[in-house]
Amino acid sequence: MNTAYIDPIATLLGGWSSSIGIASAALRIVISMVFSAIIGCERANKRHAAGLRTFILVSFGCTAAAMLDEFFADAIGSTFTVISAATVIGIAIISSNSILFSSKNQIKGLTTSVALWTCGIIGLTIGSGLYTISLICFVALIFCLAMLPRMETLLKNRSNHFEIHLELKNKVNLQDFVTTLRKLGLKIDDIEANPAYASSGLSVYSVSLTITGKELKKYKEHREIIDALSTLDYVHFIEEIN
Repeated sequence: MNTAYIDPIATLLGGWSSSIGIASAALRIVISMVFSAIIGCERANKRHAAGLRTFILVSFGCTAAAMLDEFFADAIGSTFTVISAATVIGIAIISSNSILFSSKNQIKGLTTSVALWTCGIIGLTIGSGLYTISLICFVALIFCLAMLPRMETLLKNRSNHFEIHLELKNKVNLQDFVTTLRKLGLKIDDIEANPAYASSGLSVYSVSLTITGKELKKYKEHREIIDALSTLDYVHFIEEIN
């Protein structure tokens, strides 16, 4: 442990919490599991792929890795945190596997993937006995996961750019849909056919749009524009891609 830094919480707990021992190891593991359980519950509550057990195991593994590196540093004077470094790489690989691409060209699991990796980093700081830093990072992560989505949704709804998943009853209706968009004051930035629905009998596209009409810019949410487009007879289904 870096003697240049004195952890305030470790100071309150006593010298035993700063060195590797049965009591300090148990404390670090408990803190790691509690923090990761709270993060995992938040993700599981929103029905994401990586949930409670995954976050606990990742944090626990990183905490154990950091303690092993500290043990070897005290026992044999090792200055290389090999186990911790390998663990970070392993968690990065595991978390990347939680990123999925849906049939609607949506990227899913990106936030959960990054949260899983960040949870592992917090596990390392806990295992290193940096209790105060771990607490600050934990609070910051919970704030990002629980509070920022509302702000992000607000910003997206106020943006003049958005993307939709479009299902037309027939591909010949695409020209009619494009004409309607232009009349409404919507500029098509990109349109891409979705091959995942080739055998469904529907004509499916991912469409990137920019609001150019002054009247449409008055709408507070993209949902109002999409609801209006959904009333077209030839539109089977339409929704915004988040």
